[in-house]
Amino acid sequence: MSILVTPQTRLLVQGITGAFGARHAQLSIDYGTQVVAGVTPGKGGQVFEHAGVKVPIFDTVAEAVRETRATASAVFVPPPFAADAILEGVDARLDLVVAITEGIPVNDMIKVKRAMQGSATRLIGPNCPGIVTPGDGKDSHGGCRIGIAPGYIHKRGHIGVVSRSGTLTYEAVFQLTSRGVGQSTCVGIGGDPVNGTSHLDVIQLFMADPDTHGIIMIGEIGGSAEEEAAEWIKAHGTKPVAGFIAGATAPPGRRMGHAGAIVSGGKGTAQAKFDAFRAAGIGVAATPSEMADTLLKMM
Repeated sequence: MSILVTPQTRLLVQGITGAFGARHAQLSIDYGTQVVAGVTPGKGGQVFEHAGVKVPIFDTVAEAVRETRATASAVFVPPPFAADAILEGVDARLDLVVAITEGIPVNDMIKVKRAMQGSATRLIGPNCPGIVTPGDGKDSHGGCRIGIAPGYIHKRGHIGVVSRSGTLTYEAVFQLTSRGVGQSTCVGIGGDPVNGTSHLDVIQLFMADPDTHGIIMIGEIGGSAEEEAAEWIKAHGTKPVAGFIAGATAPPGRRMGHAGAIVSGGKGTAQAKFDAFRAAGIGVAATPSEMADTLLKMM
């Protein structure tokens, strides 16, 4: 079992003809992901080839879905056009859209969120590393990688990882794999203030997944998403959860890297999040290097 993506997920890549999109489409193919289509307006009819796989390119997402039965999309589209790219996937009723693009204007994402109300499509991101359900073998067999995460650090297993930080996602995964402990699914939800899937959304999916036996939740200063997830875990959690909050030393009012990592009005501080974690029975890692060990001790 896993959440959101499986070996049966059929991926289309928006922006597959750009250097960044092309490189990560190749890496996803290498990982064993079913990359079935590319979308670049004006380049329909061309073919993207890699490792013996021929991926047809279409002008629109709707056409790509109709012709290839794609179920998910990775968005590698420049910021001015990324919101429209996300909404193309929503209009085509994809199950999942993963927006990798960084720097999408907040106002654009507010419009996207409003347009997605009641939609059948789930959005991960933007400004995120994506999602990986590890395969059974070292190089992927039976896995699915959507986004930019390094596939080779993952190992199939029973720990779910959810994080606002891409780098700390990789760190948690590498720590687990180095200890011989595999992951069910790893989800990087992104660090922007307006995003699609939240910590709570992913935590609820992990709690309902019989193949996920423990969870690492990584947050950052800013916003209240981590506290909301902790409150739900306190009331409904049935599995061990370890957590870490990045940005504990950030000065109040200063934006630190991620657009969502800003503390104002006394809200969103690292201390408030740590307190919420402890109140919910979540194991708190004092430093990033202790994330995996904190969870494994709890288990």
